[in-house]
Amino acid sequence: MAFKLPTSNVLVLGSNSVHCLLSSTFITRADALLTAHRINDAVELADHRLSGLQGTVTVDTYEADELRYVYQRIGFQCLKETLFDDAGKHFFAGNLDPRVLISYYPDLRGSLFSQDDSVDMFAGVAEHMPAEDSIDDIISINLVRNYSPHLAPNTSTAPATVELRNVLKIAATEMLKVFLRKWRTKRRDREIEKVRLEGRQNGRSVNEVVDTVLAKLYAAGGETTDLLALIESPNDIVVEELESLFEKSNRYDALSRLYKSHGDEAKLLSVWSRLVMGEIIDEDVHDPLESMFTFLTEKRDKSLTQEWGVWLLRWDSERALKLLTSLGGSKRGAKTSTTDEALLLQRIQESDPTAGVQFVEYLVLQRRSQVPDLHIKLAATYVDQLLECLEDDSTSKLWRAKTSSYTSSSSSTSTPFLSYFASTTPDSPSKRTRLKALLFLQASKLYDFEAVSARLAGVSPEWGKILALERTIVLGKLGKHRDALTLLIYSLRDAASAEVYCTLGGEVISQKTSHALAERYSIPIIGSPLSTKLAAPGQRERAHTVDEGLKRELTKVLLEVYMSGG
Repeated sequence: MAFKLPTSNVLVLGSNSVHCLLSSTFITRADALLTAHRINDAVELADHRLSGLQGTVTVDTYEADELRYVYQRIGFQCLKETLFDDAGKHFFAGNLDPRVLISYYPDLRGSLFSQDDSVDMFAGVAEHMPAEDSIDDIISINLVRNYSPHLAPNTSTAPATVELRNVLKIAATEMLKVFLRKWRTKRRDREIEKVRLEGRQNGRSVNEVVDTVLAKLYAAGGETTDLLALIESPNDIVVEELESLFEKSNRYDALSRLYKSHGDEAKLLSVWSRLVMGEIIDEDVHDPLESMFTFLTEKRDKSLTQEWGVWLLRWDSERALKLLTSLGGSKRGAKTSTTDEALLLQRIQESDPTAGVQFVEYLVLQRRSQVPDLHIKLAATYVDQLLECLEDDSTSKLWRAKTSSYTSSSSSTSTPFLSYFASTTPDSPSKRTRLKALLFLQASKLYDFEAVSARLAGVSPEWGKILALERTIVLGKLGKHRDALTLLIYSLRDAASAEVYCTLGGEVISQKTSHALAERYSIPIIGSPLSTKLAAPGQRERAHTVDEGLKRELTKVLLEVYMSGG
């Protein structure tokens, strides 16, 4: 506070001296009143000065500091005498730094302060601050001064003073809460914002301390509505100060909201996951699993999605897989992207093998991966699924009947077996499984043709006849055209597909047919409209062209097969 000399209009001239008659200053009068414990008179003096200043257009900085000094002196005098409600009002009027008041509440200040922290204070105020370390000590000293030795056995254990002690503690806590709430409302003012910025030079900022302690008070008092309102509004809460408090009191709803408001996604998702698993319980958190899905979907953070998407597979594999595939490819190089995808696939397969298969489908059919190992895995999976379908008696009988019906009908010369099977077989998971396998085996050029061919050739003769079309496709991939055409003509009696085979240079299923089936049954395949829409620019399927010489050669082979008679 700047020093300002008092003025006087009365001078007394002596023979060798000059005297002046000075009136008491505002501060000296206030100090004298407080020394005499005339608190009410000091308050009246300060309020009168405040009324005078409020009536002026501009307030002199020295006069404002004087008023702050007096109100702070009054506040600490009230604090010494356990007049807590009055103390809080005068502290606020004197614009006391909240950290000074909070320093008397060790249970609330926690680790917010260190021994090296300091706050600027008026020297005269600092001299009259309570010497005690805490509010509890101030209350104890006051009880001893006022009631000892009149209460037996002593002021610490006498029922009357025990009850009074509790009442005073509640009053002190309420005073602090009201003070901090009012200060937080006022801190938008420029002066308070300036204090906020300067506060960081000497430890925690004022806003950090105020918001953190106020949150502790709300939590301790069970004021959930106020606590959540504080957390979800812009705040400077020191998260580390509240974590253990919220965990001990099972306030995981408040803790998760706190993590979210401060952008600590990792801890937020960790709390939700523990709630999902039942490790912790908070009835105020209604659906932590849904919260995780919603948060990750909106966040669109690749690292978080991959980390927690795999974990979510065990709780809702369908939604988790959708989440994992929602971000698309990496914008980095293909090598890095392929490595990331391989690691993610491994984690998914370890967590949920079924989801692992679906993720391979996503990588191959939608992301258009050119990694041979993925195509090999997908081909092996589709063959396994085909054989599982045939292990079901009703499915094997139906497919056998479809093969027999087709080979004995006249439609084989005009309608390919695939079109016949698709149009006459009732829709079912097994039907879609077979169509998906057929379309992939035809479209992919990267799986192990020899291995798949050997696998299909190793089934029973009955199953081998049922899977004649699948065998034909793979034989065409291997360039074994005579064997492939022989199967088409004499096992399936599919002349229409044989003609397509020659026209397309060894392929049984045309792109037009593949696209039509893929669209009709919502089967994403390589080169289908479903997968092409998701492909990157420049990755769309090129038009299929066949060398005329190969066409003539295949036609010649077909004629030889016809002439051989099987």
